[in-house]
Amino acid sequence: MSEVYRRAVPEDSEKVLKVILGAYKSIRELGIEFHAVHADIEMIRNNVIQNNCYVLEQNGAIVATISHKPLQEVTPYPFLYWFAVDPLVSSKGVGSKLLRYVEEAILRDALQASAVTLATSRKHPWLLPMYERKGYKPFYERALGKDDQLVFLTKILVPDAIPEQVSIPVQNQ
Repeated sequence: MSEVYRRAVPEDSEKVLKVILGAYKSIRELGIEFHAVHADIEMIRNNVIQNNCYVLEQNGAIVATISHKPLQEVTPYPFLYWFAVDPLVSSKGVGSKLLRYVEEAILRDALQASAVTLATSRKHPWLLPMYERKGYKPFYERALGKDDQLVFLTKILVPDAIPEQVSIPVQNQ
């Protein structure tokens, strides 16, 4: 099986949209108000052009995607978002591979980021524990929709670059 990790190009937008809509279907059904649940081709194309969208291809097919951008109002570290895995290959480690690639090769090694941030829904049944198992720690919360909280989590990528004793308490807004 061939695997290619690469930055998405505008011509990938329809395939990336298909992965996102498939992966976010269950999130839509849970009533979680992530922007990606309402994604359309224009949103995806703009994201690919304006931000840093990465894909994992297996045998020529895009099977996972994740993007990053600055989110200075919340964190000084790169912010990961629109993380999606094609439901046909979910639970096979595909998402973990792409996440690890972006964390290590792109953010830590190329951009020299000492940490990374992402966010998820408090009411999602398994995303928060999954990110915590991957080394992410909650530090901030804010409202998401009518009855949910968006939980921001950070993972240290370069342990010696950030003092261990520094921890940001979870804040509710």
